[in-house]
Amino acid sequence: MHLFDQRILGIAILLLLGILVTVKQVATGSILDKPKGNLIVQLVNIFNLFFLLIVNPLAAILLIARRLAMIDSTHLTIDEPSVLIALGIVGLMLYMLGFLLMVWALITLGRNYQLGGSAPRFEDKIVVGGPYRLVRHPMYTAALTISFGLTCLTQSWAFLGVFCVYLALILLLIPMEEDGLRKSYGEQYRTYGQKTRKLIPLVY
Repeated sequence: MHLFDQRILGIAILLLLGILVTVKQVATGSILDKPKGNLIVQLVNIFNLFFLLIVNPLAAILLIARRLAMIDSTHLTIDEPSVLIALGIVGLMLYMLGFLLMVWALITLGRNYQLGGSAPRFEDKIVVGGPYRLVRHPMYTAALTISFGLTCLTQSWAFLGVFCVYLALILLLIPMEEDGLRKSYGEQYRTYGQKTRKLIPLVY
């Protein structure tokens, strides 16, 4: 945590979260949506809300108070300055990249937005522009990028555990979500799926 002042980092995280909530409200017309669907769908969406609205603000508050390392018993003590600098730079870049990708995806989706795993509504149109040209699930990519960025910034095994749980839940949800999209959009979605990766451009 030596690369950035903890208080400034915590304040920045809170500001970014505030911007994200505002963008979601303006772009999609909602802030909080009630999770519905089967157990996996509900678990992913509840975990998503837990991460964005509880884990991130709590980490930010503890950073501002300079208490995160004291309270988090899984915090790594790293004495090598070059490693701390590298983790700080990588963490900040990933966090910002995830935030920007999430904002871009929300704006692109607009009123077509629904909670993950929800079947498209009759009026929803297939969205293949913006970040959806790069990957089929940019909002999941964004959330995972934010989560891993926070792990690097905090150097915490607990936050790494949150990332791993998040990744496992998303990988369980994607096949179910894509099954609903194929049923709704047929060949149009199948063709789109053949041209784009799931989460990481050109890789996966």
